[in-house]
Amino acid sequence: MGSIHDTAGLNNGAVNENNQSLRRRPRRAVFSMVMAAAAFVVGALATPDAARAQDRSPVVVELYTSQGCSSCPPADALMAELAKRGDVIALSLHVDYWDYIGWKDKFANPAFTARQKAYARQGKRRSIYTPQMIVGGTDDVVGAHPKDVATLISKHGARPAPVALTATRNGNQISLLAAALPQSRSMMAVQVVHYKPRAEVQILHGENAGKTVEYVNIVTGWQRVAEWDGQGALAIDLTVNPQTPAVVIIQEIAKRGPGAILAAVEVK
Repeated sequence: MGSIHDTAGLNNGAVNENNQSLRRRPRRAVFSMVMAAAAFVVGALATPDAARAQDRSPVVVELYTSQGCSSCPPADALMAELAKRGDVIALSLHVDYWDYIGWKDKFANPAFTARQKAYARQGKRRSIYTPQMIVGGTDDVVGAHPKDVATLISKHGARPAPVALTATRNGNQISLLAAALPQSRSMMAVQVVHYKPRAEVQILHGENAGKTVEYVNIVTGWQRVAEWDGQGALAIDLTVNPQTPAVVIIQEIAKRGPGAILAAVEVK
């Protein structure tokens, strides 16, 4: 499944579903090659790094995917490898704009399509596509290109975190503490993300008909709970769904959409 050239849609929230030539530009990823290259990602991230201490934050990787996208299963498989890493927070966001081609994605949420479009606006990209990964809130990469993904993760992982964030959980209660570096920053969004750790889906129709695909860290909710200017420490107590793991993410609020992810922590 290829890119959606959607100039109008990026401005008004609608997806252009009328132009077949623009809508579908298949990326013919070879599954075996991607799985072999996935080992490169794991190996590149597996080496212990003494410098990665409390001044480092896990790198958030968002995969925009769809059960109706023939090019997505290799990226979904790569996410399963990334989800094993302690220095990566891997989140799968299922979009809804491929539902019309014969299979409705059971995890799709129009809010995730809107988030992907907001990233495109912020990055001044004129299209959205699947499988797309957003790394650290700023860089995008084809999700079926493991070596490119590994390079971006290494780049973001090497950066000191500008926000120190800790969070503890007791049942349905999360207590978080955050402190920013002294230099002034833009406004930041404090977000809580819930996800389903794993699901296996038999796809009966559409481009992936006959396949059984495993999905990991399937986002079920993404909520902004506060805004913060970084001046002074931040302390928040939250009530959350006690039945699902969660991630707390602090992200810059940019002019056109989400900005850099400054800190993240997983609370299971």
